[in-house]
Amino acid sequence: MSAVMPSAPATSAAAAASVATGAAGAPVASATNAPNSANSANNANDPNARRSARVPRGQSYHFKPYNVGRWLVWGAYALALLVAPMLWTSSLAQTMLSQIGIAIIACLSYNLLLGQGGMLSFGHAVYSGLGAYLAIHTLNAVSGGQMAWLPVSLIPIVGGLAGLAFAALFGYVSTKKSGTPFAMITLGLAELIWSMSLMLPEFFGGEGGISGNRVVGAPVLGISFGPQVQVYYLIALYCFICTGLMFAFTRTPLGRMLNAVRDNPERVQFIGYDTQWVRFLAFMIAGFFAGVSGGLSALNFEIVTAEVVGAARSGAYLLFTFLGGATFFFGPIIGAVLMVVALVLLSELTKAWLLYLGLIFLFMVMYAPGGFASLIMMNLRLAAFGKLRSIWTAYLALGATALMALLGGSVMVEMLYHLQLNEALGPEVHVLGMQLNAKGLDAWFGAGFVLVTGLALFELTRRAFLQDWNAAQEEIEKEIKRRESL
Repeated sequence: MSAVMPSAPATSAAAAASVATGAAGAPVASATNAPNSANSANNANDPNARRSARVPRGQSYHFKPYNVGRWLVWGAYALALLVAPMLWTSSLAQTMLSQIGIAIIACLSYNLLLGQGGMLSFGHAVYSGLGAYLAIHTLNAVSGGQMAWLPVSLIPIVGGLAGLAFAALFGYVSTKKSGTPFAMITLGLAELIWSMSLMLPEFFGGEGGISGNRVVGAPVLGISFGPQVQVYYLIALYCFICTGLMFAFTRTPLGRMLNAVRDNPERVQFIGYDTQWVRFLAFMIAGFFAGVSGGLSALNFEIVTAEVVGAARSGAYLLFTFLGGATFFFGPIIGAVLMVVALVLLSELTKAWLLYLGLIFLFMVMYAPGGFASLIMMNLRLAAFGKLRSIWTAYLALGATALMALLGGSVMVEMLYHLQLNEALGPEVHVLGMQLNAKGLDAWFGAGFVLVTGLALFELTRRAFLQDWNAAQEEIEKEIKRRESL
């Protein structure tokens, strides 16, 4: 097996003698090229001498300013994690915020495979789930006194190490292939682990799972992890650190090489890299962060069941990472928020929530395959060139017609579900504040008319919007060419 990274070329003497750049961006000359102080004093009044002293021949100064925008984004991200439980103080809201933090880590770790490496995995829940199981067993060992030296706040690290170990074990096999064979191998491994969860009740706890108690020992600085808000801030701390580490990974040579393996593996092999080894390392890193999310989930819920290693959980990671936008780093963060909202709130509002979720996924694949993140970035580009105000009315028309079609379709779906599941309660059904007769012809005709009208208007509006969009893009391209010609 070849090495992961080829040896770097030897640094030339000229490069070794180049100038260095100061921390604040000011150029600092190296000792080799520093002019003699006496000569500098004698030539202080000579402009040609000052110019030659400032920029030695064959060398150049490099100024790299601080990325203020990046600092602002990360600062806003940290501030949002900090103040969120202060704005939403109910127990339901804080529980949802905790689940969002866990889901962010899980979806970002999955995107290291899907978005960064082009590896479609159907078994990512295996590593978050097994990390959760090892974490809950460790929590019980801490509670029982066998591992009393381990703080509860470090138990998610145990889950991460478990995810790393299992990712190394299974990933060595699965990353030998890529594309469809890789996806099928991960699916088979996921089904294998899920079936073992019912065959090994000593470890997996059977159908009842494994429960624990996160309140262990005396509180430290008043922190016992009993109140939900304390657990949330622990999750928020891990969420911020893991997000930063995964973003840093995408900027490393290994992260860049993973992008190259995704885009053109043949050329990567041609220049001497082992593509399987690159995928394997990325797979292990993703497994570690997935295990951390599983460990946090074990602390948050204090119970782990076989559901955490099931195919439904892996499918949720895939679905919402795609909806958020796998091609952008922040896309899975949007997807994680949508996942918790769908699984917690939407499932309580209607029994047909999976149908609605499938329809949303279908429309995103058809009209916005880059996810919500791509929509945001495209509109930011329009705003940067001052073209967004020219199409905002088209956006309003699209939204109005889409809501009209959604209204008619949701009424028909709710009436159908009522007749199939709650027929014993009578034909009356309440939908969006309206009381309708699910067996009445007028209700079905009205809902169908609204649906068909909404879809027709949406298609007409979409075509007009597409023309405005293309015109705005052409103007942007002309502006870019004009600026380049200056």
